[in-house]
Amino acid sequence: MNWLQLAQEVVEGKIISDHEAIGILTCDDDELLPLLHGAFHIRKHYFGKKVKLNMIINAKSGYCPEDCGYCSQSSISTAEIEKYPFISKEEILEGAKRAFENKVGTYCIVASGRGPTRKDVNVVSEAVEEIKEKYGMKVCACLGILKDEQAAELKEAGVDRYNHNLNTSESHHSFITTSHTYEDRVHTIETVKKHGLSPCSGAIIGMKETTQDVIDIARALYELDADSIPVNFLHAIKGTKLEGVHELNPRYCLKVLALFRYINPTKEIRISGGREVNLGSLQPLGLYAANSIFLGNYLTTVGQEGNQDHKMIEELGFEIELVGKQEEVFLK
Repeated sequence: MNWLQLAQEVVEGKIISDHEAIGILTCDDDELLPLLHGAFHIRKHYFGKKVKLNMIINAKSGYCPEDCGYCSQSSISTAEIEKYPFISKEEILEGAKRAFENKVGTYCIVASGRGPTRKDVNVVSEAVEEIKEKYGMKVCACLGILKDEQAAELKEAGVDRYNHNLNTSESHHSFITTSHTYEDRVHTIETVKKHGLSPCSGAIIGMKETTQDVIDIARALYELDADSIPVNFLHAIKGTKLEGVHELNPRYCLKVLALFRYINPTKEIRISGGREVNLGSLQPLGLYAANSIFLGNYLTTVGQEGNQDHKMIEELGFEIELVGKQEEVFLK
C-alpha cells in the first residue's frame, strides 16, 4: 500500500476503510518507516513539529470500588501501591508549579474512584482557579463518572478538559470491567461536552483485544469527537487481573499510533501510560504519529525522567508547545 498517498487522501477528507486500517496494524515490519512517514505527513499538516507536554498528579490513590482488570488501584487488585485519600489544594498547587517549570502545557488532576464527592470537586475547583491565575496552563480533570452539576462547577472554575477513557471497544469492555458499562463511559464524555469542557478519551492497548477491537475503539473516539486521545499501552502490574499479559512489541505499538493518526487526523494523539516499557528505544519514532506525551510519572508507575523527554524532543528537531505564561518565562 502507498502509505503517503493514503495520508494525503486523509488530509483531503478521506475516512479510511477497515481493510486499510487492518493493513496498517498488520503491515510487514519492513513497511514501518513508510507507514510512519505517512502518519507524519498528517501530523505535520495539522500540528507542525510542535509537541504538547502533559503531567499527572495522582490526587487520590487506591480505595477504588471498580474492578478494572488493568488497574493497580481497583477493588480486585492486590498490587502493592501507595494508598491515600484526596490530597489538599496546596499539594495540587505544588504539582502545578513543577509542571509549569517543566514546560508542561496541560496539568492533569487524576483521582481514583467511581466518581468525585462534592468535597473533591470543591478542592479541584479552588485549586484550578489559582492555577489559571498564576500559570495560565490548561487543566484537565479525571475524576471518574461525572454528574451534570459537577461538570458545570468544574467548567466555571476554569477546568479546560475532562478525561474519561473508553479504554477498549464496546464488545471487549466486559472482559476488562463489570462494575460499570461502556455506556457509562460514553455518557460521561457526552456530559462534559454538553457543559463546554474539552473531551479527552482514549484507549489501553494490549489487553487481549483483537485488531478489530483496536480499530473499533479508534473509530469510536472519532465518533465521540474527542479532542485529545491518550493511547496507553498495557503495563501489566503484578497483582492485577492482567498480570503477566505481554502481547505487545515496539513495532506494533508504532503501527497502533499510526492507525490512530490516520483515523483521527486532526486530534491530539498522546503517547501515554506504558510508553517507556512498550516502545523502549523506539520512543522517539512515536512522535512522528503522535503530537503529545506525558512527562514524568504516571499514576502508580514510573515514567522517563523529564529532562530525557526534553532532550528526545530537541534531538528530533521538534519543539515543545508553550502555553499561558510559559512564553513570558521561556522565550525571554
